[in-house]
Amino acid sequence: MLAHSLFVDVRDKTEASRELFRVSRSGGRNDVGGSPSGRDEAVKLPRRALVVGLARSGQAATAALAERGVDVVVADRALGNDDDPRLLEGVELVVKSPGVPGENSVVASARERGIPVWSEVELGFRLLPGSRFVGVTGTNGKTTTVELLGAIFRAAGRPVVVAGNVGRPLTDVESAEWIVCELSSFQLEDVHELACEIAVLLNLEPDHLDRHGTFEAYRDAKLRIFERAGTAIVPRGLGLPGLEFSRDDPLPAEPRMPGGHNRENAAAATAAARVAGIGDEAIGEALRDFPGVEHRLELVTEIRGVRYVNDSKATNTTAARRALAAYGEPLHVILGGSLKGEEFGPLADVMTDAVRSVYLIGEAADDLELALRAAGIPLERCGNLATAVARAAEEAQPGEIVLLSPACASFDQFRDFEHRGEEFRRLVQNLKE
Repeated sequence: MLAHSLFVDVRDKTEASRELFRVSRSGGRNDVGGSPSGRDEAVKLPRRALVVGLARSGQAATAALAERGVDVVVADRALGNDDDPRLLEGVELVVKSPGVPGENSVVASARERGIPVWSEVELGFRLLPGSRFVGVTGTNGKTTTVELLGAIFRAAGRPVVVAGNVGRPLTDVESAEWIVCELSSFQLEDVHELACEIAVLLNLEPDHLDRHGTFEAYRDAKLRIFERAGTAIVPRGLGLPGLEFSRDDPLPAEPRMPGGHNRENAAAATAAARVAGIGDEAIGEALRDFPGVEHRLELVTEIRGVRYVNDSKATNTTAARRALAAYGEPLHVILGGSLKGEEFGPLADVMTDAVRSVYLIGEAADDLELALRAAGIPLERCGNLATAVARAAEEAQPGEIVLLSPACASFDQFRDFEHRGEEFRRLVQNLKE
């Protein structure tokens, strides 16, 4: 389980960049209010900032800065100006959206000029000095775990906001006593003062190698969640310092969500909730009631005895392997999408006789076919999702499951994994007609 060399002390790597827009108690239009949590009472924002990337988090960061009187310049590939260094004139801060790589020419120019570069979550953290943070990262299970933690906090009557990579940008949050924040490796690349009272690492497997280049770089980005953290919650067996958890831990109640991996997510959420002072009664209530989240082993419907399951969020082979292990029934599996630099042999190796057939879509079809044929897995090349759903529906028998668990990203044919999952739902519902 990659137990060797996972933990490196990266706390010293950002010391040089921590002298950034330090505290101002002088008041004025760019000061952000008090800090009952003990953090700095006000953060002096720049006169002018550049936001690079105008997807969801970039738009929220732009709005948050503008509302506080900052002159905001924006850059985005869709605007055709994300490589124009002239945008940096007069800029005192760059806020980088998670989808923008660090090699972006404007971001690289900013670093060369000594202009601080923050991730959107770094900005959001600094704008919320009175909030207490539970941060959650990992290769898989992040969204499920943060939403489960939100349900646990609500069951305990604790005011909470769930934000970050889960969908709601952190800079969109105006105030909250507790914030449960999903943190991706992309978001953790450019943090400097982000400090989680409770920091959770769910798991760590190779992913996003197309962006990070090496597993070591991906690992280092993930482990930045522990910089300045209060309590670290870590998987048992990885050799990391902190409070350990595993799927075998006794829980206040068995989770409603299927699959051993979801029991592992529940164990991590339980450990974090207990550190936050929440009792087992509220934790158990949430575990029993929480159904899971969209696009993660989501039961869409059952038609003529065949269940259709949407696991579009399985954007890597580890997530797809966990989905396969969650069911004992015969499976018809839809795989494929855009490539991320992963090998598919380990996925093919765990496909048992329960996998009746595999339907391949997207640009990864060639690589998937090579791995699956080498393992003797029956497959069809379908090209697109509509064809794959139609073929799986024709072949599946009552008592069997059609599972969309692509093991790939979605950007070759869809906007994102949500779009892919929504299209799967639509296609399945159309089968009833």
